[in-house]
Amino acid sequence: MLTVLESLKLSAEYLEKKDIENPRINAELLLSHVLNCKRLDLYLSFERQLSDDEIALYRQLLKRRGMYEPLQYIIGSVEFYGLKILVNESVLIPRPETELLVEEVINSSDKEKSLNILDIGTGSGNIVIALAKNLSMSKITGVDISDEALLTANENAALNGVTENTIFLKRNILNDFQFDEKYDVVVSNPPYVSVTDFKDLRPELRLHEPRVSLTDDSDGYIFYKTISSSAKNYLKPGGKLFLEIGMGQSEAIKIMLEENGFKDIVIIKDYAKIDRIIKGVLI
Repeated sequence: MLTVLESLKLSAEYLEKKDIENPRINAELLLSHVLNCKRLDLYLSFERQLSDDEIALYRQLLKRRGMYEPLQYIIGSVEFYGLKILVNESVLIPRPETELLVEEVINSSDKEKSLNILDIGTGSGNIVIALAKNLSMSKITGVDISDEALLTANENAALNGVTENTIFLKRNILNDFQFDEKYDVVVSNPPYVSVTDFKDLRPELRLHEPRVSLTDDSDGYIFYKTISSSAKNYLKPGGKLFLEIGMGQSEAIKIMLEENGFKDIVIIKDYAKIDRIIKGVLI
């Protein structure tokens, strides 16, 4: 019988050989998932022996991780802005950088007002749900082209108790700009990886996360061009636009916004000092 400590040591070595980033942390999170406990609890149970069933399941999960399936898909969820968000291969895994986008929208909004907010490319619904939790007076709409993603988003809204002030719609923003109403705030974390850079992504992203959520199969700017040029169709005059952006894109996107009638444009860096958020006000 293997103990928790022995299992973690062997698993971390296996994942390291497979070139998995942070192999020990991955090993610990997978084992805590198998044992249905917190990661910290493993440190209090190093001498606990694993059953045959636990070892068999753990090996299955390790094999999947060794084939570069993202940890979050294996576990089935991720924490985002303090909330549990269900994920699968139909949706992009929410990143910590996107929490900065959510935080910027919340800090720029009046919590006592009933705002009408639109999230373009909602995926798992993580942005919509985080905003709905923190701006409870507002109505948040998420749109996506994927039926599977919209199903996941609705499941996450129910899981987090925000079905009353959220709605999810199927919409292809690249060719459908008409909405029944105009919004006070538009937010988006669109696909911004260029087709050239896509091939250099780590295999977890390239092989498992939805390609349509990562790249526009062009130069990485198609969604920014479309959103900035069509915003007047669904964003109120004086309305605010918040976009997550990729490394090296800030100046080009700032010019796009200026050319399409936005003022008070601000670029915000992430914790790595990379330009990550751009926001502006529609004239």
